[in-house]
Amino acid sequence: MPDMSPEVLIPLIVMAIVLPLVFLRNRRPRTLDPRRMWIMPAIIVPMMGLALWGTSMDPRIPHVAFDALAWAILAFGLVLGGAFGWWRGRMTTIEKHADGTLKAQASPIGLILIIAVMLGRRALAAFLEPHAAEWGLNALAITDAFLVFVVGMIVIQRLEMFIRARRIQSGAGDGHVETVA
Repeated sequence: MPDMSPEVLIPLIVMAIVLPLVFLRNRRPRTLDPRRMWIMPAIIVPMMGLALWGTSMDPRIPHVAFDALAWAILAFGLVLGGAFGWWRGRMTTIEKHADGTLKAQASPIGLILIIAVMLGRRALAAFLEPHAAEWGLNALAITDAFLVFVVGMIVIQRLEMFIRARRIQSGAGDGHVETVA
């Protein structure tokens, strides 16, 4: 029988409530203000840091000091997340209106990817816990790599969009820009 503890149920309930709202909100282009694009990474990075710290405090997960392989796994998660963030940022359509305001509409693929990463992290943790030691892997490093992936994806996506928005505001061209009269 699946684990139905509050640690499992609460995130699932929150996701079931928040995700439809996010999908509905992303159906229309939103105003893009490059001066405020630092806010989301400034919120996500500390939250993921707390999540990483919280998983390190979980008494159900064996705590082994990170070795070179564990740090390489975390670095791989960060780099892969950065690559996906760059891709997601490039896939965001930016419209420049006649009055100079920018409107951005993100692809829903990015949100689906974040959901898949979070669900994959939970499933992989349950699978790796009993087998990690015999395979010579650090289960905590692997599950934490999923969190670092999300951090890399969000930070690099915002950076890519910031660079594009500044370029568009200065009048330079961009392959993903639509000019709205």
